[in-house]
Amino acid sequence: MELELIRTYYPDGTNGEILLQNTRICSSIELPWLQNKHRVSCIPEGKYELITRFSHKFQWHLQLKKVQDRDLILIHPANDALKELKGCIAPVSILSSPGKGYKSRIAFENLMLLVFPVLDQNKQVFLTIKS
Repeated sequence: MELELIRTYYPDGTNGEILLQNTRICSSIELPWLQNKHRVSCIPEGKYELITRFSHKFQWHLQLKKVQDRDLILIHPANDALKELKGCIAPVSILSSPGKGYKSRIAFENLMLLVFPVLDQNKQVFLTIKS
């Protein structure tokens, strides 16, 4: 499975649209682009493999593999990038302003309904991030 994240960059946050075969799945929010600085920047554009991950904080969620100079870059629910993200990607149902959105949990669950069954079949899922 090949997902795309098409980004728009702003000084206070990064907004995006997550697509599957050119069909919108949900929007996304991230931190602003600050040269890939740890915990304050979104990650570089590129193609990343997604894997499942479990934590007590987020339960089941997704992790991006092999992110340049970064680790533990996740896809998990959040509605305000500056307050809730440290470089991760948050699906949202509605974008409200740069780096902010609404109904993240719903968007996250819809994305997981698409991705988890594919990963459960031991098939690869990739996310290509571009502007």
